[in-house]
Amino acid sequence: MPLFNLFKTKTAANPEPNKATFTQPPDTAGLVVASELDKALEECKTTVLRIAKECRAKNRKFRDIEFDLENDREACLNGLTPLPDESYSPSDVRRVNQIFEKPQFFIDGADSNDIVQGALGDCWFLSALATMSTAAGLVEKFCVARDEEIGIYGFIFYKDDHWVHVIIDDLLYTAIPKFEELNSAEKSLYHNDKELYNKSARKGSQTLYFAKSGTDGETWVPLIEKAYAKLHGDYASLSGGWAAEGVGISSYIMTKDIMDVDKFWNEELLQANKDRLFGCSFQGLDGARSGDYQAKINGLIGNHAYSVLRAVEAKGKRFVVVRNPWGKSEWTGRWSDGSKEWTAEWLEILPLLGHVFGEDGEFIMEYSDWLDCWDQIDRTLLFDSKWITSSHWLRVISRPLPSAWTFGDVCFTITLPQPSFTIIVLSQLDYRYFNDLSGRWYWSFDFLLFKRGQTEPLAMSSQTPGRFYARSVNLELDLDAGDYVVHVRLDRIMRREKNWYEMNADNWDQRKLSRALTTRAQSRSIVSSTSQSKNLTIPVEALAGLNFTDMEKKAIEKAEAQKREAEAAALRANPPPPVITTTTTTTTTITTTAADGTKTVTTNDVVSEKPAAELAPVPVAADAPPATAEVDPAQAGETDAKPVEVPAPAPVISPFPPAGADVPEPDVSDDDVVFLGLRVYTDKAGGAATVGGQLRHEMEAAFAALGVKPQ
Repeated sequence: MPLFNLFKTKTAANPEPNKATFTQPPDTAGLVVASELDKALEECKTTVLRIAKECRAKNRKFRDIEFDLENDREACLNGLTPLPDESYSPSDVRRVNQIFEKPQFFIDGADSNDIVQGALGDCWFLSALATMSTAAGLVEKFCVARDEEIGIYGFIFYKDDHWVHVIIDDLLYTAIPKFEELNSAEKSLYHNDKELYNKSARKGSQTLYFAKSGTDGETWVPLIEKAYAKLHGDYASLSGGWAAEGVGISSYIMTKDIMDVDKFWNEELLQANKDRLFGCSFQGLDGARSGDYQAKINGLIGNHAYSVLRAVEAKGKRFVVVRNPWGKSEWTGRWSDGSKEWTAEWLEILPLLGHVFGEDGEFIMEYSDWLDCWDQIDRTLLFDSKWITSSHWLRVISRPLPSAWTFGDVCFTITLPQPSFTIIVLSQLDYRYFNDLSGRWYWSFDFLLFKRGQTEPLAMSSQTPGRFYARSVNLELDLDAGDYVVHVRLDRIMRREKNWYEMNADNWDQRKLSRALTTRAQSRSIVSSTSQSKNLTIPVEALAGLNFTDMEKKAIEKAEAQKREAEAAALRANPPPPVITTTTTTTTTITTTAADGTKTVTTNDVVSEKPAAELAPVPVAADAPPATAEVDPAQAGETDAKPVEVPAPAPVISPFPPAGADVPEPDVSDDDVVFLGLRVYTDKAGGAATVGGQLRHEMEAAFAALGVKPQ
């Protein structure tokens, strides 16, 4: 078997391309949320320790060649297609100990006031980070391991359906150039003194180009932003998004749709940072009439993500503590810092609110104002070790437009072994890294949940504002044990021309394109109905300690073992009927007469056993010669009989493809294709759900029995 055919066999992730029903891969069932996290934490720690040990032995700080800000600047800053309004031009790259006199990763732990946005439009991520920092110990949980002397840091993030660890060095982009790069006027401001310039202008958090900490010398904010940029390919990929996307599984709530605001306050908002997190935002204002396209609502900015830090009830009033990730630009309405509402009587509640006045981006709003100003609320539940998850991903081919907006392209099945409060999440793959390769469309989707066999739906997925740009929808409800069906409805709007890839591929940096294709293939490798073998990287653990000959031998042994196991499994599933044998004794007597008349008699007994099914009665003619007869020696050994050709055995049908075979891959442009996954979270005590998927094939045939003609 050729080496690279190791990754070309059909597996649960690479089935026959025309298969329509897919069972759940075993490694996606029954994942305990907390235990999987613990496993990822341990792997990350081990990697950091190993690299730090190697660096110490060489007397070198760690430099991450996979994301080298200094020597691979363009690849780290920009995507395949840089946008004109997203041009990044940091002045320098420096290590943490060059920027700060006494750097510390955390100073008194993670706090929302530590976060200040930089030149990157990633308010959605930083707002999510600020929200998470209000839950004690949560940020520290995914800032896993570090060796600050060596300059190595390890983080973990949840991507699609699994935890991944990201290792980075401590090099950061700065906004302040070297002294030699200043013009004469700029140098004169520092009396042409390079040492003075370096000490005053090139030190501290304010010199950082991207995100920074509000506490000088604290480094966790810019480093975690760098790790998240590496995870998604570059800094530019983090520009624009939903705050809920940066936190996890979230529900989007339109404030206009809240029926009972008292119930929402008591049952939802008061639980902020206990078992759920909240963010808020509103659509940017239309400046067509006023001419002011930067208009604000009492200091609040549209199309910008804010964090909800706390909800507090004091002296009969309801207050919400909110934070702007910019670390400035606050609410200027009622109960803003220093407003007339803060009389001596009300100043007493500031400690209860956990708030102090100051231009730090944190502010107070009364609940009624909060509901009036914000269009959208993002709510995220926090998971612990009581939860268990199962998932299934599919490559879904939708009907080309124009076509009806209807259910019927894909469905998922869910089996619950026990009753449980259940969260069902339908989502796309995270395509930030390979955004330019993610197809022609912005997709949206919703779903109906049915009890299997029933015609009335149990529930519908949550509604999503800006639904063409959201990556997931979900549903939370109590379910009994049993079988359920999720029917999905797809919708889309065009985002780019049909031949986008073909028109741009030659102009893209081929090295960057290769990495994007690889990451896309890795993401899609969790999907049951696709193959991406050409672009998948070879896992290091598959190569470790083996030359290619060793690997080929190992691959052959593995393939043979899999074949034997498949044959054994098939035999166990369909055992052959018991064999009944019949024993037959055949006696042959030969009498030979020599020339002198002497007769020699030879007797030969042959005992044979044959399956009874192979034995057939031999008809004996009335004039058949006796079984014992004389044989003329002159004719002995001569016969008119012709050899009978034994038929060749039927070919063995292997469950595995030939070594050179490959699974057809989808076209790069992926027209009419969306990658969808269904994740089901349940109570661990009741056992994991089983999730399956089914795709539509030949709509006319599939619906004929129902008398439905697809549109």
